[in-house]
Parts: sequence; structure tokens; C-alpha cells
Amino acid sequence: MLAIGLTLQIGGLVMLSALDPAWSAAASVAWVVCAQGISGVAKDLTKTASKSAIKASSQQGAGQLFRWVAWFTGSKNAMKGFGFFLGGFLLQAVGFRQALWLLVALLAMALVGVLLSLPRELGKAKASKSFKELFAKNRGVNLLAAARVFMFGSRDIWFVVGLPVFLYSQGWNYVGVSTFLAAWTIGYGGVQALAPQVVRRSQDGLSREVPEARLWGVALAIIPIALGLMLATGAVGRPDLVVVAGLAIFGFAFAVNSSLHSYLILAYAGSEKAAEDVGFYYAANAAGRLGGILLSGLLTQYAGLEGCLWGSAAMLAACAFLTFMLPSDRKAPLTA
Repeated sequence: MLAIGLTLQIGGLVMLSALDPAWSAAASVAWVVCAQGISGVAKDLTKTASKSAIKASSQQGAGQLFRWVAWFTGSKNAMKGFGFFLGGFLLQAVGFRQALWLLVALLAMALVGVLLSLPRELGKAKASKSFKELFAKNRGVNLLAAARVFMFGSRDIWFVVGLPVFLYSQGWNYVGVSTFLAAWTIGYGGVQALAPQVVRRSQDGLSREVPEARLWGVALAIIPIALGLMLATGAVGRPDLVVVAGLAIFGFAFAVNSSLHSYLILAYAGSEKAAEDVGFYYAANAAGRLGGILLSGLLTQYAGLEGCLWGSAAMLAACAFLTFMLPSDRKAPLTA
């Protein structure tokens, strides 16, 4: 799965490098959308394989699993933020097509390393034979997947369209907006990596971690409510600075909560079908992001950033409600 994901990513970049400026606008957009779609599938295959490998190779209990998941998730998102800067630098330094080919070369090196160094049997398991079996997850996995839909929808509902449009309307330029988004993403990844030092942990891996997820879920929901009220009253002199500061706090709480959820999905996942459980979870993640992006455009058009923040609060309230239903004892029945 990891090799297929890396190969698809290479294919998506090669396809994007073939874009011809002489094509019509419609053909260019269709080509880019297809290339981005391939890259999206590649990313989720790679991420699912990597986190499943963590589950399969962790041998020292819940403490090690949490540390490894937090480090992996945090470093991944910090690298994503660094990608904002790297992409801009490569475009400026070597140009569009050459930048893509350089990325292809780096990915090819990673693919060769994977094929030569990782054991072939790592995480190998019997696959589900039917859709019914595929979706017959335990209660913890199902509830976490549902919570993930709302949690990541709550971020993208303001992050994708609402926030950039709002900052532009406040006089920010493109560099300022992109720098803030990159810094937010890098900081978010850094906090994720440090989550095990922030969260109380238990020997069994659930009895303290689940209540912590509930606590951070409620705290996270309060932040967009507070920001929405501030914008609604119009009492702040620099709403852009208030929003930036508030969303920095949101990023901290969101990073801890996301890291907790990433750990819990592996704690609940069955060892024989960890890849399927994690893949199911990230399918829910993708569904939440799709809904959040669509709502971000709609709410920005009709209600501005304030409407996006209220939509985020509603999604986080649903996420917190589902988190309170998570089983916190391994002896409790986990079946749906």
C-alpha cells in the first residue's frame, strides 16, 4: 500500500508537469483536477499504510504507541506547512515544471528506500470479503470516524475560504496570508508531536485518554463561539488581529485533539485489520474535509467569516457529543 501510494504520487506530479499553457482553460482545469485527485488518493494510501505500520510494529504498549503516533502526525503536518514555503521557493528558483521533476526525484528515492528496507510481511492481513464486513467496525472505530467527520469539517469550514477572504478584505496581501497559513500549519504539527507531554496518560491506554479527548473537544468548541461573538458585537478595533490570535489558540487545541484521535483510532483498531480500520477512519476524514470546504464557500458568500465560525462551532459540538459516547474501558463491549 505504501509503495502504491508513493507511485501514484509520482504519477500525479509527472501528469501535472505535462500541463501545456497552450491548452484551453477548461482542458487545463480538468487536467489539474485529475492530477490533484491522483495525488489525494496517493496521500491517503501513504498515510494509512504508515499509521498501520506504527500499529503493527509498536511492541511496548499504549505509551509507545501514543508517542509514535504523535510524532508521526506532528512531523507530517509540520512538513506540510514547510511545503508552502518550499513550493514557493522552487517556483521562484527553478520554475514550475523543473520544481515538479525535482519532487519526482525525491519521491523516487523514498520509494526505492521503502522497497529495499521495509519487511514485505509488515501489516499483512486477510482482507474483508464484503462491504458489510468492511463497514462492520467496532463501536470505538465507528464513533471516532463520525467524530472525525465533524472535527475536520470544523477546521476547513473557516480555513479554506473564509479566513483568506476575510484577511484579504482587511488589507492583507498574498504573502501575508500565505505566511500565516504556513506558520499555522507548522505550529499545528509541532503541537501534535508534543501532545503526549500535554495529555494525561494511563497504563491501559484508554481510561485517561478518552476523558482527555472529551475535555479538549469541549474546549475546542468554545473558541469559535467566542470569536463569533466578538465579530458579531463589533467591539474590537482590529478584528483581523483578534481572529489571527483566536485561531492560533484554536490551532493548539485542535492539534492536541487531533493527535488524541489519531492515537485512539489505533488503540481501538483490530491488530489483524488495522489498515482497514485506519483507512475507514481517514475516509471519514476526507468526507469531513469535503463538507467543510463546500460549507466554507457557501457560508463565506452568505454570512462571511462570522458564519463560518458559527458553522465550525456547530460541527465541534457534534464532535464533542460523539466523543462522550466513546468506550473508555477495554473490558467494555466495543461492538456497535
